[in-house]
Amino acid sequence: MAILDVGIDLAKNVFAVHGVDEHGKPALVWPKVTRDQLHERVAALPPCTIGMEACSGAHHWARLFGDLGHTVRLMAPKFVAPYRLSGQRGKNDAADAAAICEAVQRPNRRFVPIKRVDPQARLTPHRTRQGFVEQRTATLDRIRGLLSEFGVVLPLKAATVRREAAAGLEALPGWARLAIGDLLDEVRRLDERVVEYDRHLAHMAREDERARRLMRLSGVGETTATALLATVGNGHDFRCGRQFAAWRGPVPGQYSSGGKARLGRITKTGDPYLRTLLILGARAVLALAKTKTDPISRWAAVLEQRRGYWKAVVAIAAKNARLAWAVLAKGEAFKMPA
Repeated sequence: MAILDVGIDLAKNVFAVHGVDEHGKPALVWPKVTRDQLHERVAALPPCTIGMEACSGAHHWARLFGDLGHTVRLMAPKFVAPYRLSGQRGKNDAADAAAICEAVQRPNRRFVPIKRVDPQARLTPHRTRQGFVEQRTATLDRIRGLLSEFGVVLPLKAATVRREAAAGLEALPGWARLAIGDLLDEVRRLDERVVEYDRHLAHMAREDERARRLMRLSGVGETTATALLATVGNGHDFRCGRQFAAWRGPVPGQYSSGGKARLGRITKTGDPYLRTLLILGARAVLALAKTKTDPISRWAAVLEQRRGYWKAVVAIAAKNARLAWAVLAKGEAFKMPA
């Protein structure tokens, strides 16, 4: 019988494959396939629909299987979990592959766009820079924690931690002085790495016309513009700007029933990195709104007065997301907010 749909549970070294025929019956069950065997075995299959969870390495395998003539679909893991028949207690690779195969057959399923090599490569500087930023934050927190053991309590502000820790270094006992000094050196090294990657992102933004158009939006700089391009590309996977704004988050959770709409607190769905960049940009717009007289600043100031600070930040970030989609998908120029 012809195999129509295949689910593959991805892993580092051992994969599970589950395929069904036109009647939905299991026709292909490979509970253990090694990494060096997977490409060869999938190449021997007739063209079919292959479903996988969007996880580490998924885009690489999706590109390989797509080149073989298969139709590849990537799904968020949360859409696969409900189809695992054995539930959480009986979770294993074979059950996951069967659940993926079942989920990929559902109508109206939303799939993750498959990234090409170049956009995925352009995301690596963002991931690397963010890793350096997280390491720097962890190192500064470690300095604060160690100094508190000697009665030196410092605030969260990074510049204050650097200044006060360096100023009080000589007053510390011998081994503590050595450890805190090394940590301060590590912070300086991470500062240099972050600045270096900022230059890389600025160079990427300057050489791309779409990034230059995106940077005309208030609160969108080199980092946000290049992240938008690498993440969503031309934006054609979204029907409109509102859908893209809802996808990147934050959006209110909905608990509606019986025709009565109930909106809950803001959720944290979507890409957390992209959401953070847009929120930080919106906060920057709001911080400078009182000192400027341009239409954007006046709109942001009125928004803050009417809705409060955080609701204004969310609204500005959503507006920027909608305008960014218009720039990417339609090539529209920057529009002033109404």
